[in-house]
Amino acid sequence: MPILQFEDLTIEVVRKNIRSLRLTVYAPDGRVRVAAPLRVPTASITEFISARQAWIRRHQAKFAERQQPVAFRYESGEIHFYQGRGYTLHIHPTAGRQRVVLREEERCLELYVPAESTAAQRQQVLTAWYRAQLKEQLPALAAKWEPVVGAQAKAWAIKQMKTRWGTCNIAAKRIWLNLELIKQPLSCLEYVVVHELVHLHERLHNARFWGLMDQFMPDWRQQKAALNQVMLAPSGADAC
Repeated sequence: MPILQFEDLTIEVVRKNIRSLRLTVYAPDGRVRVAAPLRVPTASITEFISARQAWIRRHQAKFAERQQPVAFRYESGEIHFYQGRGYTLHIHPTAGRQRVVLREEERCLELYVPAESTAAQRQQVLTAWYRAQLKEQLPALAAKWEPVVGAQAKAWAIKQMKTRWGTCNIAAKRIWLNLELIKQPLSCLEYVVVHELVHLHERLHNARFWGLMDQFMPDWRQQKAALNQVMLAPSGADAC
């Protein structure tokens, strides 16, 4: 792939059958790529980058500040998070039912799995436990916040998402929450619940939407900022 050097920025350039230039900064390492029409001259690409270098540097700095995902092996001694608190993982070989036991006072997660289990199998058991915890909390969260927001979802669901904490199908009134939210503080989970419920009033992230957020959850900015520090998965920020 051709490389364009602009001051201290290294830019990947890919030629495509498109009409306009497109700039993307990728997380987590701040890699920069420009997609350019086939016949646009290099000088035009350089001018395009020059006009947007402040935007590039701002997003590179933003990604650098985020908490990077940890590569777990699901072994004893690792720290795994549950509702914003770190717990030490303890692996216990068992021939019986695979399960997770949370011990709040000892700040540990007891994971009971077969002695010959692989890291992937241990992850699967822990992930299933996380999902069960979040699913169990959903009815109470809906009961608390739906009357406040004045909107009711017809269905709540949980799924693993790479780039979003939540999403709302407005037509179906169905809200999905990212499973990773169970690892964040409860206040952050509640922020996403309120955020998605507000979308049932306003589809766009416009002044009306944020005004409703101010009305229903005045401290939403604090929770949003906390979630912005967490890197879900490699992703990118785009500029036109």
